[in-house]
Amino acid sequence: MGTDFEVTMNEYLPLRDVVFNTLRQAILRGELKPGERLMEIQLANKLGVSRTPIREAIRKLELEGLVLMIPRRGAEVAEITEKNLRDVLEVRCALEELAVQLACDRIDEEGLQNLRQAAGHFREVLDSDDITKIAEADVAFHDVIFAATDNRRLIQLLNNLREQMYRYRIEYLKKKECYPQLIDEHKAIIEAIAGRDKDMATRITGQHINNQVDTVVGTLRHRD
Repeated sequence: MGTDFEVTMNEYLPLRDVVFNTLRQAILRGELKPGERLMEIQLANKLGVSRTPIREAIRKLELEGLVLMIPRRGAEVAEITEKNLRDVLEVRCALEELAVQLACDRIDEEGLQNLRQAAGHFREVLDSDDITKIAEADVAFHDVIFAATDNRRLIQLLNNLREQMYRYRIEYLKKKECYPQLIDEHKAIIEAIAGRDKDMATRITGQHINNQVDTVVGTLRHRD
């Protein structure tokens, strides 16, 4: 079991949430490897907590697709597979294409300004070498589009999918050679939404997501 992570207490969060966030980040950063078993007793001893918050965290991680429960074996970190990637990003593509179409109709000047600021912040953090910070900036850019839809049900669906997408977003953002393309795609999406051009916004959004699929699939195949 990886030894590079430890629990960081937060007085504003329940212990179960602190443990969940700790294990989640350990998986996303690769400190807990795909296929690695998650032994409740070992994790509890390592983090200095009881088994109850460990068990609760593993349950939540299973719902996010980061952990699998294997009969007669227990919990283990889910592999990043091409099938899982395509399943998640097919759903993301459909939902985000709908989101940009609605944003074309409903975004106001404040929303456009927020979108441009989010794109600018994303560009700024690309030099930080902090993948988590870069991923959060990318998420924030898309969140502005989602908010512009003014559709609570759609936003809820996208948020439910967010954590499953996050792992693949991290894998994609490890490829620095993709950064110029990402910047161009964000710019094109903004221009399409500002111009109320649904067809263009839909096409670029689909391309934006499919580029992520192609890059991560290539990485997975190279590992194999």
